Amino acid sequence: MNAKIALAAALAALAIAGCAKKEPVEAAQDAAADAAAAAGEAADAAGDAATAAGDAAMDATSEAASDAATATGEAVEETGKAVEETGEAIQDEAKN
Repeated sequence: MNAKIALAAALAALAIAGCAKKEPVEAAQDAAADAAAAAGEAADAAGDAATAAGDAAMDATSEAASDAATATGEAVEETGKAVEETGEAIQDEAKN
C-alpha cells in the first residue's frame, strides 16, 4: 500500500515538474488531473488494505472459534472421565 502511494506521489511530482514548462492554465489543468489520478490510486490502495485487514480479522476469528470449540470438547471429555472415576470410587467405598 505504501509503495502505491509513494508511486502515485512521485508521478504527481513528475507531472507537476513537467507542467512547469507549459502555459500556466494548461499546467494547472494537467497538475490537477495528475493529482486526481494519484488520489484515486491512493484510495484504491487504502481500500485494498482495508479488505486485507478485514480478511485477516475474519481468519483470526474463525481460528479462535475453532480452538475454543476444541478446548471445550477436550474439557467435556476430561470432565466425563473424572465423573466416571468418581462414580467408580464411590461404588468401591460402598462395597467396603
